[in-house]
Amino acid sequence: MTLTTAKSVAANATANTIAQALSRAIHEHRLAPGTKLGEDELSDIYGVSRTIVRTALQSLAHQQIVEIKRNRGAFVAQPSLAEAQEVFEVRELLEPRTARAAALHATPADIALLKDHITQEHAAMDAGESGRALYLSGKFHLEIARMANQQTIADIINVLIARSSLIIALYWRRESALCESQAHHALINAIGDNNGALSEELMQSHLVDLHSALNLKELPAVEQDLRAMLLGDAKP
Repeated sequence: MTLTTAKSVAANATANTIAQALSRAIHEHRLAPGTKLGEDELSDIYGVSRTIVRTALQSLAHQQIVEIKRNRGAFVAQPSLAEAQEVFEVRELLEPRTARAAALHATPADIALLKDHITQEHAAMDAGESGRALYLSGKFHLEIARMANQQTIADIINVLIARSSLIIALYWRRESALCESQAHHALINAIGDNNGALSEELMQSHLVDLHSALNLKELPAVEQDLRAMLLGDAKP
């Protein structure tokens, strides 16, 4: 490997690390939808070049959680009311059937992993970390998609869940729904019993309930202090 290639690999790895840190901050609602992601400020926060920051932002734009606007820069994506409706409608179409398939392929190791997610989610809620609890809830759904052995659909669900995190940040009206963990417990039991029909039914009901917890009417004000919002992130 040449020196130039080695530097390129290292730069890409750093960009990926920053993209992951920003993605997690968005999922955990430390970065609000509509927040401007200034290259200079992020470069200063993470101690890297603007080129690396730009690469990270382009990666997040590909995942549809960051929007890059011509001559204005990058912003955390801010889904519209119509987009919010569409995302949850598509999830309600895809994920119930994915849950059915997951139930048919589930192994004891898969069930143990889902139970661990529930334990971590409860711990986050008990600690008052609702953003982290939401992040873990999304990971729970992604694990079910992985278990279904349907990679193309899992990739789509990954994007939908990322968009859902933005939508919940904007339109959530019933925070108590985060605490309604019986839906995930029931899903684990049905999947563990290899009961595809019940898994599909429970996932459908769960997603409809989440959809009903949204207030699809107005947008909140957006905080713009990047350093304050990312203060807990370690430099890569």
